[in-house]
Amino acid sequence: MATKKKAVKKKAKKKAVKKKAVKKKAVKKKAVKKKAKKKAVKKKAKKR
Repeated sequence: MATKKKAVKKKAKKKAVKKKAVKKKAVKKKAVKKKAKKKAVKKKAKKR
């Protein structure tokens, strides 16, 4: 029984880690989008 509980805890931890990774990826994507937007704005400014 104790080993089963440990296994469940491990699974839960893995899930949490995965969730964190997904969140980090989402944040990174947002940052990349922001950078791309800034670049686009700069390009527009140059054209003007």
